[in-house]
Amino acid sequence: MSVTLGQTNKQTMKHRNDVSFPKLLKFVLLGLTVCLGLLCFYYGWSFGPGSRLSDDPDGSDPLFAGSRQVAELPKTIHICDMQFSELIPCLDRNLIYQLKLKLNLTLMEHYERHCPRPERLYNCLIPPPLGYKVPVRWPASRDEVWMANIPHTLLAQEKSDQNWMVVNGDKINFPGGGTHFHNGADKYIVALSRMLKFPDFKFNNGGNIRTVLDVGCGVASFGAYLLSHHVIAMSLAPNDAHENQIQFALERGIPSTLGILGTKRLTYPSRSFELAHCSRCRIDWLQRDGILLLEVDRLLRPGGYFVYSSPEAYAHDPENQRIWSAMSDLTKRMCWKVVAKKDQSVVWAKPLTNSCYLKRNPWTKPPLCNSDDDPDASWNVSMKACISQYSAKVHRERGSRLTPWPQRLTTAPPRLEEIGISPEEFQEDTSIWQFRVGEYWKQMKSVIERNSFRNVMDMNSHLGGFAAALNGKDVWVMNVAPVHASANLKIVYDRGLIGTVHDWCEAFSTYPRTYDLLHAWAVFSDIEERGCSAEDLLIEMDRILRPKGFVIIRDKPSVINYIRKFVTALKWDDWLSEVEPRVDALSSGEERVLIARKKLWDEEHTTMPAAIQSLKKKKRQCTET
Repeated sequence: MSVTLGQTNKQTMKHRNDVSFPKLLKFVLLGLTVCLGLLCFYYGWSFGPGSRLSDDPDGSDPLFAGSRQVAELPKTIHICDMQFSELIPCLDRNLIYQLKLKLNLTLMEHYERHCPRPERLYNCLIPPPLGYKVPVRWPASRDEVWMANIPHTLLAQEKSDQNWMVVNGDKINFPGGGTHFHNGADKYIVALSRMLKFPDFKFNNGGNIRTVLDVGCGVASFGAYLLSHHVIAMSLAPNDAHENQIQFALERGIPSTLGILGTKRLTYPSRSFELAHCSRCRIDWLQRDGILLLEVDRLLRPGGYFVYSSPEAYAHDPENQRIWSAMSDLTKRMCWKVVAKKDQSVVWAKPLTNSCYLKRNPWTKPPLCNSDDDPDASWNVSMKACISQYSAKVHRERGSRLTPWPQRLTTAPPRLEEIGISPEEFQEDTSIWQFRVGEYWKQMKSVIERNSFRNVMDMNSHLGGFAAALNGKDVWVMNVAPVHASANLKIVYDRGLIGTVHDWCEAFSTYPRTYDLLHAWAVFSDIEERGCSAEDLLIEMDRILRPKGFVIIRDKPSVINYIRKFVTALKWDDWLSEVEPRVDALSSGEERVLIARKKLWDEEHTTMPAAIQSLKKKKRQCTET
């Protein structure tokens, strides 16, 4: 009996264990799920795109709310994962995939700007790659850069037979070659000068050619070698399969930018360039009734040149002959004339007046643009397959009437009257900026060295006075005209300078660590009026500023006081100086000037602490879940 009872007890215990284990497992799984959900909620809020631990509870920016206490501002700003070390927020292909945007790949819409919504911003500091060094200084940088700064060698392999670039130990060298000019851009430039019979075979044509647009520029060696001819090129290429070409160009210290001839106008005013250049740029100029070539036409000055070096200009096979015939027909209908053709290159010239346009049959395509079309409008404006006529004044005067370079820099250009500024006001603006820049340099003289600066950006360029005052220094300036003041950019180009239109409520189309110096005059006051985030702009400025680079922020005292609270978190406290400048005719009220220098991050800063990396990993897992 006892044996039977023992056996019964064992069976009962076994039955209880069989029943309780699934229940226990269910409770454990439920508990883990709840914990994971809480982790996802917390870490997703703390570190997810769009979150700023320094924000007010209502999401308003402290600069604009006016109720922020110093103690509440961040002591640190999180560092992004290393995978984002080359992030360009508005040219992020991962974002396009995530948002499932329906883009026309044939029209290159996937290479155009598509910016993240505020809630998808990363709001963290972009780290440099491991081993990053202060860039090689100009002019040596034209020919070599540190490989650690741009650790990509695909172009060196793919273009090894064209002398684009060569890996040489811990550096990458640039022999000056290109797809069309294997033996060097310098020889190619002289050959083009001979074709066009320019004086002394100098490409600047006695100072009459100053600004050039180079489309499909590769690593911008053409633009690099134009500089010795006192010509400055806006070298343009997309972030495509050769995705690091513009990054290399900027690291070399060559004026260049990311852009694409797709569906939107390039962000430059009409009549900005004396010459446009396409050397095997792989652009279908015949598509959509010639709309891309008509965009080039919009940007060329009266009498401007289009240099085209491509197999269609010389090859005799049927396909290239077909393309050449169609291209010749299109350019004839556009009133362009061939002024030189030799070997593998052909050069067209745009007409000086409207005479040819007015003689065409009314139904000729491409048509003339409507009278209400503004050829200078360029920000987020669709291209149009039409010809922009000249104004009655330009037609009558047969051209732009610009003085040769370098006198052009300080001579009041004729288009000033279009923006309501007198020659006297222009000269006063030039004088004011000469003084202001001189004071900036006095403020920095204890810390700057020879060739400290090469790539410079003026974030609110006005008439280009800041850049003009830097003319004696070996720098180039990207003059940025805010959207509301885009009409001023034509004056910048008429002075022989280059620039672009931009909205500072969005990220700029360039790689991280592009510029040695950022100058922001009243930029923060402007975005304040528009309701945009000052903190987002500070993080964007940090993204495009090189380590050891400088920011010069000139604005009202309340703005400067706010920004000073962020300099340590931004790692801009390598050197600081603040002064109250002299009031002048450009001052809208009391101003302060803050100059800060960004630190060169050490390994501790570059490698995010393991705990933060773990949190970010958990956040991504939560997002995927």
